[in-house]
Amino acid sequence: MAETAVLYQTFITTGLISMGTYHLISTVKNYLKSPSHYSAKPYHPFTSTSSYKKYIQLYLSLVFLFFSFLHQTLISSHTDLLLKGNTPVHKFISLQYAAVSVLFILLCLAILLSETTLLLPFSNDLFFALASGVFFFQYYVSSSAAQFQISDLQAHCDSVSAKISAVSSLLSFLLACFPKLFVADVLLCGSLILQGFWAMQTGLTLYVDAFVPQGCHKLLDVVTGVEGSTRCDLDDSKFRAVAILDLMFLVHVFFVMIIVLLVYALVAKMLGVRSSRFGSYEALPTVIPASASSITDSNHIQMKALTGTQA
Repeated sequence: MAETAVLYQTFITTGLISMGTYHLISTVKNYLKSPSHYSAKPYHPFTSTSSYKKYIQLYLSLVFLFFSFLHQTLISSHTDLLLKGNTPVHKFISLQYAAVSVLFILLCLAILLSETTLLLPFSNDLFFALASGVFFFQYYVSSSAAQFQISDLQAHCDSVSAKISAVSSLLSFLLACFPKLFVADVLLCGSLILQGFWAMQTGLTLYVDAFVPQGCHKLLDVVTGVEGSTRCDLDDSKFRAVAILDLMFLVHVFFVMIIVLLVYALVAKMLGVRSSRFGSYEALPTVIPASASSITDSNHIQMKALTGTQA
């Protein structure tokens, strides 16, 4: 079970980080091209041509979400040693996570139908409002899961994940109300990347022996052979492990900030934009302006006249 959990966390990490990074690149690119006409979009086409590659982001998102739904549905019948109430509570919480995946699948399908057909001519602000609701439901499920955990480490991981989902919900709501709020769009991308990093940290801390904090151990049901996640018996070990997790969360936030800054700088360099003294952005000139050319020509004529006079 531990190996399956690690693979699932790796799967989630890959999907969230790649999706957040792609959305971040597209968002920065659209903003730098025309800051005055910028408006947040829930979906950025991969190419401008009308082919299947244009919607590859939505297709991949649907694949990731479908596997997430299958995983949560299948493990709902397993025993979780770290949940109060054992199997019944674990079953319903897993089904709630599966319901979150279904809601995200419906959201992706709605965006896909809106882009490819005339069945759902929804506006972008409505999609952001729906995304805000789904993120809030994810926050609710993660918070509920944290309350039923016997392991303080598992509860802390679920609690941090819930807070990130709450931030994503708030940012999506802001974009639904203020679609030109570029900062909120960038922060939403950062929250997706951060959620991916935290999923990786959760899998490593709870299921990989090399990353289990000192003084903690993985539970094992000797009757069924089911291996649970990590638990700390002593309070000192528990507090130390939670402090390490908080430190790692700050490290992940630092990495997300570096990614955002690097993406912004690289996209700006590729597009050839520079910052003016008033904070707006304009493209670097590639040709000599007409005014500069006329000034140069007039100076050249004056120099020729002066040379002729001296002669």
